[in-house]
This record gives sequence, C-alpha cells and structure tokens, in this order.
Amino acid sequence: MPHYAHGARGGPATARPGPGTGLSVAPVTVRVMAARTKTAKDRPSYRCTECGWQTAKWLGRCPECQAWGTVDEYGGAPAVRTTAPGRVTTSALPIGQVDGRQATARSTGVPELDRVLGGGLVPGAVVLVAGEPGVGKSTLLLDVAAKAADEEHRTLYITGEESASQVRMRADRIKAIHDHLYLAAETDLSAVLGHLDAVKPSLLVLDSVQTVASPEIDGAPGGMSQVREVAGALIRASKERGMSTLLVGHVTKDGAIAGPRLLEHLVDVVLSFEGDRHARLRLVRGVKNRYGTTDEVGCFELHDEGITGLTDPSGLFLTRRAEPVPGTCLTVTLEGRRPLVAEVQALTVDTQIPTPRRTTSGLETSRVQMMLAVLEQRGRISALGKRDIYTATVGGVKLSEPAADLAVALALASAASDTPLPKNLVAIGEVGLAGEVRRVTGVQRRLAEAHRLGFTHALVPADPGKVPPGMKVIEVADMGDALRVLPKSRRREAPREDGERR
Repeated sequence: MPHYAHGARGGPATARPGPGTGLSVAPVTVRVMAARTKTAKDRPSYRCTECGWQTAKWLGRCPECQAWGTVDEYGGAPAVRTTAPGRVTTSALPIGQVDGRQATARSTGVPELDRVLGGGLVPGAVVLVAGEPGVGKSTLLLDVAAKAADEEHRTLYITGEESASQVRMRADRIKAIHDHLYLAAETDLSAVLGHLDAVKPSLLVLDSVQTVASPEIDGAPGGMSQVREVAGALIRASKERGMSTLLVGHVTKDGAIAGPRLLEHLVDVVLSFEGDRHARLRLVRGVKNRYGTTDEVGCFELHDEGITGLTDPSGLFLTRRAEPVPGTCLTVTLEGRRPLVAEVQALTVDTQIPTPRRTTSGLETSRVQMMLAVLEQRGRISALGKRDIYTATVGGVKLSEPAADLAVALALASAASDTPLPKNLVAIGEVGLAGEVRRVTGVQRRLAEAHRLGFTHALVPADPGKVPPGMKVIEVADMGDALRVLPKSRRREAPREDGERR
C-alpha cells in the first residue's frame, strides 16, 4: 500500500510509494490553500453610491463625501494598473505665454445670467443648472438658447423630457424662435453626439442630464453610472470642440442635486435656481464657478409670457402705502453682493387656546422665536407670550441672514403695541440674546440702496461708516434704544416685571 504524507493541517500533501511496493509514482501536489484563497478578480469591491469612490473593504461612512450607509458591494476588486509615460499633445509653456483670449466669455443675451456667470459663457465651459420641478429652468434656458444664437454661433437644444412639439409651443409663447436655434428630442447618448457632428453648435443645452443614457453602460437612465458616463462624454466633447454646454439637473426632496456628487466636481459652474412656485421672483445663485465669483445673484420674474431679468427687484418686496401700518418694518438684505429692500410684517391677536400659535412665512422660525424671547425679557413686552403671532415677508423673499433681526423685532413690537413705525424708516442689525444690536457686513451698501429708493431714516448698529448725504442714521446699541423709535403717543403700555409702568 502506498504511504501518504500528511501536511500541517492533516490533509494529504503528496503521494509517494511505500517501501517494497516497486512502484515509481511522481509526487502530486494538492493545492489546499489555493482553493481557499480568492483571487483578486473574485474578491468583492465596494463603491459609494453618492460619489463613486471605490474601496476593497466595506466602510460605514464614505471618506470622500462623508455620507453614511452609501458604500455597497458591486463586483470584483479593481485591478491595479500602472501608466507608462506617453507622448504629450501640447508642449508646456510659461504661463505668461499662454493665450488667454480663447477663454473670453461670450454674453448669453440675458444680463442677469451673465452677472452670475461672471460675464457670460466661456467656450468649452460646462454649466450645471439645478432646481425644483416647475421653477422655470427650461423656460430660462430656452430663452438663453434663442438669444445666444446668431449666424456665427449655432445653438442646439436637446430635450429628453418633452417632445419637440411641446418645446416649440413654449418657444412660441416666450418668443424664442431663431433660425440658428436647432431642436431635437433624444434620450440616447450616441444620438446626441451625432447631432453635435451634424449641427456643430457653439452652445449645447441638454434638458436634462438624468434622462439621457448610454447603451454601452448598464443601468437605468439617471443612475450613478449612467449620469457619470453621459456627463463625462459631454464634457469631453465640449472641451474638444470649444463648445459651451448647459446641463439641466434634477434635485432631490431635500433640495440637493440628484445623482453622484462627482457630477458637481466634473462641471465648471454649478447654478442653483431658487424660488417659490407661488411667487413671481426667481433667484439664480452661483454655487461653484471656476470663471468668476459665487457672490453674485441673478433676479428674474416668471410670468405668462416667459421669464425676464430684474435689474431693480426691490419693488417686488415692498408695499407702498400712503400711511404707515402697525406691524410692518423695512430692512435691507444682501443676496450675494446685491442689496435688496424687503418688508417684514407681523400680526398679533388674542387667543383662547393654552398654546398660542407661532406661524412664519419667509423667515426662519428659530430666529423669530429668539426675537420674541429678547423682546419679552430685554424689552419688557410681556403681552407677546399670550397671543397668536404671525410673521411673514412680502413678495416671497426669504430672509435668513441675521441682519434682519432688528426689523423682525421692531415689527413684532409695533404689532404688539398697535403703533406704526415712522415712515421711510429701515432697520438693519443683528440682535443678540443679551439685547445688544451687533454690526453686520455691507452696511454702507445697504444704506446706499435704501437711500436710492427714497428712504430717509435708518436704524443701524454703532459705527456704520460713510452715510449717504441727506439720510439720517440713528445708531442703536441695544433693543432699549431701538424701541424708542415707536411714537409714545400711541404706544401701548406693557407692565414691567416689577409691576411698574413704563
């Protein structure tokens, strides 16, 4: 009988003839460990569904985009590859010898959009425009496509969500018809690239990037792999042709741009289209801009005939009255670097329920609650805690910066005492929990905008800087100084905590 030698784990390692058998058998190696060890191709790999970051082991949190629970298994481990040096396409030059004229921006024909873009569209730039459904993205970009088209610069509008006839109806309504504006309805990436070869446009508008898919990539349109492939192909085409590209992107329920975060890193400019669907105002805000600043904001008005830019949007946020009304106060907010005059309204009514209502519209509820606490504790206005309070802004504008605190507090105090504030008065300043009025940025720009619109008085923190001529500025240090602007003749008395009358 042959004699078998056992390995360290007790399994047969080699077979050899026993003594006296007369057999000559070559050793046969049994690969036990190889059967138990997976190759690199068989090992699972993990990828983040948000940004596409890959790893060989599972993690609870993606170290690239810091998202939790997005790392999933998707296939074999990525092979390790090395790239050998290759032939360069263009020689490196000193930066002073690089021709910068090729990156000169061209106007879109819409001044408000040019303001946000930093002067216009740069050849080869890829711009991602994101916003909620129905906010007006397609209307704005169709208007831009028509105004940017001329004999030397063709424009191609690709729609993946509507038919060509539906887009034509919108173009007739907003008067966006041009001989050099080409329209096609496609959802296949290869067909879109074919249109680029046929039309040779200077501007491409794709509505939207989540509706186009590549047949060579697995997955449904709008998935992570499809969006990455479509965006990458269009970016390469834009850079090679010197063609500007406007991509429409969907947003999620929380307002973030849908798809992988890699999409925001690939494009050159990211614009956020904001606005209340029940209001006329629309804001285009720059989130990322490689060719300019992100401090500019474009203002638009959406109406039945289309969308138009607003060079002076402050009129949408004001209510012109012959006589002042209790519970109203004006302030100047900064949207980027743009000052806008807005109106804050407050209403207080008696209630019979144990828990009074607190309703806000256009204002942060937490900031309004803080102003109520400051007025009750520092301003000695105790009647606010037992009444229903409603606060809102005019025109659908949203005030989130602390510079509107003073206007909110004065509007609440005016409503509680049923006393109107003086006419042509604006209030600017942040209010702290100790009742102090703090300085804010851009006071001089805010005062200049208020003076331009005809306001003659302003409540500001100490040391406001240069004041426009003809404008009276009242510096206030705390809420006690600010509440003195209420006329005493009609001011409703509020009891102090110690029982004394004010």
